Amino acid sequence: MSLVKDIYSPAFYRLIAETFYSADPNFDQDKFIADIFVEKFDRLEWKQRTKHTTEVLYQFLPADFSEAAHLITQSVAHLISKGIPGGGLEYIIFPDYIESYGIDHFEVSTKAFEVITKFISCEFAVRPFIIKYKGRMITEMEKWSRNPNPDVRRLASEGSRPRLPWAMAIPFLKTDPSPILPILYNLRNDPSEMVRRSVANNLNDIAKDHPDVIVEIAGQWKGIGKDTDAVIKHGSRTLLKQGHPKILAYFGLDSAGFEVSDLAIKTPAVKIGDSLSFSFQVKNLQNDPKLLRLEYGIYYLKSNGQLSRKVFKISERTYEGGKIDIIERNQSFKLITTRKFYLGKHKISIIVNGLETLIAEFELL
Repeated sequence: MSLVKDIYSPAFYRLIAETFYSADPNFDQDKFIADIFVEKFDRLEWKQRTKHTTEVLYQFLPADFSEAAHLITQSVAHLISKGIPGGGLEYIIFPDYIESYGIDHFEVSTKAFEVITKFISCEFAVRPFIIKYKGRMITEMEKWSRNPNPDVRRLASEGSRPRLPWAMAIPFLKTDPSPILPILYNLRNDPSEMVRRSVANNLNDIAKDHPDVIVEIAGQWKGIGKDTDAVIKHGSRTLLKQGHPKILAYFGLDSAGFEVSDLAIKTPAVKIGDSLSFSFQVKNLQNDPKLLRLEYGIYYLKSNGQLSRKVFKISERTYEGGKIDIIERNQSFKLITTRKFYLGKHKISIIVNGLETLIAEFELL
């Protein structure tokens, strides 16, 4: 099985060398490749290989950053013209170069980001610029939000997320997200689904620190259109899982008029690698149709002996008056890299319209 780090292959480096040579005939292709494949290369992991590549490239590009950035954008344009598919992780060397060596060259770097992100997203690389330049960088990103290219517009939203996963957080935006709200406003009804999804992810980040901001935005954006409604819904997903009362009310999810019963744990003892199997019954007690959001919470045992709940969505749909539904689900306990399991007593709860109802125990073996 190939590893992520293997994306940095001899064929990739030959392509990069040829690409830079096409932009600058003085680029020494053979020496570049030789300097890449030094003795330590095989021991380097993916991120280390990325940084190693950037550092080697720095030795072969002009010392003047403006000239180097120009060659990088020329090379990106060359790859696009050749029909090379963009988006591959290996090409993160381009934004990484700008991030590493261009932080003191605001105008040149932002222009380079605008070109490079059309081939490989610069969402990670722009974040040190936001932290250093604050309002100046956000003003530039607001301009990007009105760019005709969807990749540039997405960079405006994705790059400004206060809590972008796998990236450095932006503390001042976690404290006060108001500077980036005009960006999200511009993109709330964007024709590109990937841009709208980024807006929703940004809203969800904001919700973790400022739920009332999302409630206010939801009220302001309500009824603009189907796509914007979907943005609001996806951007509210954390608040919905938390059972935030104002968001539940916004979506018409009240905690009355239904009944949950017969929670049955079919596998009260679950081995790591197997699945918890359970079922329950839900009934609309009203004569009129009712919207019900069904979720369940797993209370995972932590290393300190405490339990921590994670919520999983089952469905959200309208139940006719008197409708009874039997729900059956399985929850996997296969080993994953993002969660460590601890043996012992766990709990499961059933949640309807944000209201936690029945709770039962099971044991992880």
